[in-house]
Amino acid sequence: MEIRIISVGKIKEKYLNDGISEYTKRLSRYCRLTFCQVPDEKTPDKASDAVNRQIKDTEGARLLKHIREQDYVIALSIDGKMLDSVELSKEIQRLGVIGKSSVVFVIGGSLGLSDQVLARADYKLSFSRMTFPHQLMQMILLEQIYRGFRIINNEPYHK
Repeated sequence: MEIRIISVGKIKEKYLNDGISEYTKRLSRYCRLTFCQVPDEKTPDKASDAVNRQIKDTEGARLLKHIREQDYVIALSIDGKMLDSVELSKEIQRLGVIGKSSVVFVIGGSLGLSDQVLARADYKLSFSRMTFPHQLMQMILLEQIYRGFRIINNEPYHK
């Protein structure tokens, strides 16, 4: 299975890059993992709703350029479905069983994902009703994908 993470913005913090590298290495025995980062837009302080919508649309267009027709797209969205780790592992396993060989997780910028990206998504996933920095979300997502593969393979992993 190929898993792609498409996200807005670069990860600049060393500790996050170190964590992402660690989970990338761990996941290499379960899947082919690739990353794509698109530039984020500067968000002015006290921007109007129209400006915020334009920023999300611009970032969304950049994200959509990297999504292929055959990709199964999981958008990380605060209004998505909340799963526990076992449920996520079952969803990953189900996708493999039904022949979805390319799964794309999409992480938006600080304002979230555009309506166009959410419309393209096959599934909307929420990790919490809380807001997380989008850079941190990438590492949290990788940890949960790794945990999911460990569960699928009946391998021990801390709870």
